[in-house]
Amino acid sequence: MAVPVLMPRQGQSVETCLLLSWKKREGDTVAQGEALCEVETDKATFEVEAPEAGTLLKHFYREGQDVPVLAVIAAIGTPGESVDALPAAPEPQVAPPPAPAHSQIQETAGAEPAAPGRGAASPRARKRAAERGVDISSLRGSGPGGRVIERDVLAVAAGSSPLTGAGRAAAAAATGGRGLEAARLLGVQGSAIGGRISAKDVEALARTAAPRQAATGDAVSEIPVKGVRKIIAERMLASLQSTAQLTLNASADARALQGYRARLKESPEAWELRGVTITDLILFALSRLLPSYPELNAHFLGDRIVQYRNVQLALAVDTPRGLMVPVIRDANTLSLRAISEEAKRLAAACVESKVSADELQGGTFTMTNLGALGIESFTPVLNPPQTGILGVGCIQLKPVQGKDGVAFVPHISLSLTINHQAVDGAPGARFLGALAQSLAAIDVTLAI
Repeated sequence: MAVPVLMPRQGQSVETCLLLSWKKREGDTVAQGEALCEVETDKATFEVEAPEAGTLLKHFYREGQDVPVLAVIAAIGTPGESVDALPAAPEPQVAPPPAPAHSQIQETAGAEPAAPGRGAASPRARKRAAERGVDISSLRGSGPGGRVIERDVLAVAAGSSPLTGAGRAAAAAATGGRGLEAARLLGVQGSAIGGRISAKDVEALARTAAPRQAATGDAVSEIPVKGVRKIIAERMLASLQSTAQLTLNASADARALQGYRARLKESPEAWELRGVTITDLILFALSRLLPSYPELNAHFLGDRIVQYRNVQLALAVDTPRGLMVPVIRDANTLSLRAISEEAKRLAAACVESKVSADELQGGTFTMTNLGALGIESFTPVLNPPQTGILGVGCIQLKPVQGKDGVAFVPHISLSLTINHQAVDGAPGARFLGALAQSLAAIDVTLAI
């Protein structure tokens, strides 16, 4: 019997993978462990290997398709062997994730645990629910630990649509039978009974959304939104739609940071400290400060807030594939040199598409630094379910009143975005003030 090749699961939150390219064609001979294709998740790019040696009998998915995890993507056997008996897509067998140790987390006082099956939802599920007008809080999830995933929303949406029958037909006619994307209907107030979207509403939307005809000779570059870029687009939109974001801005005296960095660059090579950057120093300061501000080292899960004792410090990394956010595990237990080395290792793994799915999950707080690009200040976007993210800008001279008059002192820009659903402005301001003090006296912070 032909052997199925399954799309492997890459982390509990990954529901589909993008099939980038086939490395083996139908009819090719393959060895066990040989790469058959390259696939991409929102986390990383990896290869799918042959489970057994034989002949690649059939591809079940084309390049560029989104493939559900654990679906059969290919078959291996002997030449001429039938593949009809292979299941199209076996049902995933998902074990619930282990409960975190009590020493690692603490729930906020008075928070009640979510009802069984009624808890968190994946970003894709929330997006689909918003598109189709589904009340996600009413769903019983089939994902790990009762998590609502995309297929749960689609199952409910299949039985009820925000469009009337005529509206649905008009949408199909407007797009050549493909149907009008529900995302384009967001914000449209239906005129039919119950707020449903009628044919008249669809026709009005189609008229306003008609694309401008390109002038002769216009250069057009069409880039499909897929893979990491698609996930970034979905998650940034979901972040802004699902959280109450408030950004606080401050600056910190950067003289100590610059002086300490200069001393490290001149330190003995055997100490392996010359590569420590100002970013590393800020990561270190965050790792020591966050345990004292548990509301910012936390996840907001809608019906509860989970505060973590150890700091899983995420760092935004710019890569050719888009923004990636690897996590420095238990950063509060690491030395400055260890944090610096791990940050560089993870950044390199992201750029080289070698980072694992596990290394991109579980962050409790994120830092993003655009200072090297000359950005003075900006508004960082939250990485849900985290409750805080720090944006770091460039170092600039700032006038400071002293005993002998005004002096121009280098300051580094700090922008803290919080989820106001979980963190109030005052605690966020106190945290940002404490961070500025820690950076201004980084040599003292290193002694903590």
